[in-house]
Amino acid sequence: MNKSLSISIYGFTAVFFALFFVFPIWHTVQEAFVTSEGTVTFAYFAELFRNPIYVEGLVNSFYMGLFTTVLALLIALPLALISNTWQFRGKEILNSLILVPLILPPFVGALGVRQFLGQSGVLNTFLIDLGLMEAAAPFDWLGEGRLAGIVLMNALHLYPIAYLNISAALANLDPAMEEAAENLGCTGIRRLFRVTFPLIMPGLFAGATIIFIWAFTELGVPLVFDFDRVTSVQIFEGLKDLSGNPFPYALVVVMLVATVLFYLTGKWFFGRDNFSGSGRASTGKTLRPASPLTSAFCAGTFSLVTAIAILPHLGVILLSLSHDWYGTLLPTALTGQHYEDALGHPLTIHSIANSLKYASLATGLDILLGIGIAYVVVRTRLPGRQLLDAMAMLPLAVPGLVLAFGYLAMTREGKPFDFLILGEDPILILVIAYAVRRLPYVVRSAAAGFQQTSVSLEEAAQNLGSTPLRALCKITLPLITANLIAGGLLAFSFAMLEVSDSLILAEQQQHFPITKAMYALISSLGTGPNLASALGVWAMVFLAITITGAGLILGKKLGALFRV
Repeated sequence: MNKSLSISIYGFTAVFFALFFVFPIWHTVQEAFVTSEGTVTFAYFAELFRNPIYVEGLVNSFYMGLFTTVLALLIALPLALISNTWQFRGKEILNSLILVPLILPPFVGALGVRQFLGQSGVLNTFLIDLGLMEAAAPFDWLGEGRLAGIVLMNALHLYPIAYLNISAALANLDPAMEEAAENLGCTGIRRLFRVTFPLIMPGLFAGATIIFIWAFTELGVPLVFDFDRVTSVQIFEGLKDLSGNPFPYALVVVMLVATVLFYLTGKWFFGRDNFSGSGRASTGKTLRPASPLTSAFCAGTFSLVTAIAILPHLGVILLSLSHDWYGTLLPTALTGQHYEDALGHPLTIHSIANSLKYASLATGLDILLGIGIAYVVVRTRLPGRQLLDAMAMLPLAVPGLVLAFGYLAMTREGKPFDFLILGEDPILILVIAYAVRRLPYVVRSAAAGFQQTSVSLEEAAQNLGSTPLRALCKITLPLITANLIAGGLLAFSFAMLEVSDSLILAEQQQHFPITKAMYALISSLGTGPNLASALGVWAMVFLAITITGAGLILGKKLGALFRV
């Protein structure tokens, strides 16, 4: 590809990010610091930190992010170490099941947890049947302990991201370094802490960053658990009175600063010397064949974690099939009517069509941008190409709630981008929001494809008279089609089930995406939660197919899609 075209791609991408990534954030920051008279002020932040309700929300959000990250790492790290050390029976199947928690939006999974831990839920019913609890005074597990329930729900959903990153770091670790340590007398637990952990720290940090930011800004699970003492819900509630109310803007800025500081601090301590990820190992690591007892332990550990992680999924499936499930261990009667009603409900019919439309357009835009960015980064020597790569990955490091709020603020009537709302139809801004949030998956997949495909094939085509652009389209792109399909599948599926952008940007019922429809059904009376669960099961099947397909194509490189 000639230099002028590469520069054009660079320029177009830079403008796109300036308009739809930098500007929404800047617009929000500006609203938080500027008064209606146009003067700069810090008064909003001073008042925010004097208000105990906002302070409690920030503290709870920090706890939500921190404890979710710690718990997810405690789950993922032993599994990754076991997988990277032993070869045991059933490993391939159990390894693939690790991804199961990712196939359900966590706020839908919260329905299942609520069914198990509610006052009339399965756990209390079981304890009452055993005589360990008074039926007249069941314990409210999701009352005072709602934050703990949210942390558990988030950790069970997000630990696969940590597992993928840690596994990739361990796979890239040169076995010669561990062998050298062992030859010098550093063995067992001491070698693990003195050699292995420091070398995989960049990979561990990569997973921890995504998990912390995701959990710190999680909106759906606290909403379902009716827990409004976190910043994300306070921002969401503030949208009802956005005109003349600066505090939602101030809260968004505080949330943004907190996540950026966490990211930069981790990068400073763990991201500078990426030993394990700097290249391939000099020799391949040979996994030890596990003895029957060790094999049973390894398989049992994987199975136990997976069984606990799929409890929310099981709860959602049973709720979607239940005719009556109140105060019993299992539904007293099963029915498939909820699936029929869900697909025939006027709200869900439009929402499914809307999500397909929004996600398809966003994925098409991601593929075009992803190919261009990956080509410039991998195939050219343009100055600043690494900055372009960093820009493409930044949406993973910036909370989706922050971006969604920025899009809403800049498209309000009278604002610079209000033309993106076509009457009351948010299709353009939703497509852009979905595309920006999921672009990193396509960029990383395309970059991996370009790195695996020799540039000499393009050069040979050009020597035979083909133009650089034609050589790219006719030779290279067909060879990296699998990578593009994998990245596109992930971008499409996660866009279909995007939460923050959908809840904030889609305000009219006829424009609801599927996740906003699920939330509306969860909040409704009668069979609303059952219908939402039926849609959740559909979402599980859909995501299971796409993630499995992407995993088969990318293998261990799947973890690189969740790194910043």
